[in-house]
Amino acid sequence: MTATAALKYRDERVKTPLNIAILLNSFRSPFIAEIRESYVRSIGAVSQDCRLTFFYPADKPGGDFPDPDAFDLIVVGGSNADPRKKHEWIMRVHKFIMSVVADYPGKKMCGICWGHQTISLVFGGEIVDMDTPELGVTEAKLTQAGHHFFSGTASGKGTTPNSTSPRNGVVRLQQHHRRAVGVRPEGFNELLAGHQSFLSHNNAILTFQGHPEKDARTAKLRIADAVRWFGIDMGDRRAVNELVSQMEMEHDGAEIWARVLQWARE
Repeated sequence: MTATAALKYRDERVKTPLNIAILLNSFRSPFIAEIRESYVRSIGAVSQDCRLTFFYPADKPGGDFPDPDAFDLIVVGGSNADPRKKHEWIMRVHKFIMSVVADYPGKKMCGICWGHQTISLVFGGEIVDMDTPELGVTEAKLTQAGHHFFSGTASGKGTTPNSTSPRNGVVRLQQHHRRAVGVRPEGFNELLAGHQSFLSHNNAILTFQGHPEKDARTAKLRIADAVRWFGIDMGDRRAVNELVSQMEMEHDGAEIWARVLQWARE
């Protein structure tokens, strides 16, 4: 489904703009502006009634965090750091997540990639190094809970048809990671097999290992990571073209955002 189709089927019953806080956790990344714009493009393609505000916990002294009272949804985004490290800024992110959960029960929070892993750690999950990292668009199968979630409501009992449901029981997303969740966090259901997506039992926290915000343009900014991850010679045009093709595959980022925004309003 295209972004236009996802826009057509989004929940039109609620017109109040969503205020979304997005934590960009990349430490001194040269691509931070492009990462920010990828969120603007991807969310804007599905909804014109979202107000995005960006925060930079890794790069501002003392951290940079939103006031939960001011936002309907808090997105804990990706990073170029190992979430298992005890760097001061990482510990501040942990503290922020725990304070939101404790002080704002029911506040919607979405973790993406590093955010998925970090939230998993905070709730007792385990992060492991992957034998083979993922780069480019890959598929993950929906679990039974995932089918229910993407049917329109977290319980699966909604009667309103939801055309953002991914096709053929799988979700395709851009991936860029060499660590993964090895043990599911406590209090979460698995929406995508292989610990690729979780939803908390209270329906307040949703996470994805993949990147619904990334398009091929943004993914290719980090194509050189294939050198250290896979030993690819960037002078090998055939190998590089195969990787580019993987990044340019059709994916479900628009459908995922359409469902996330609907969920944020539930």
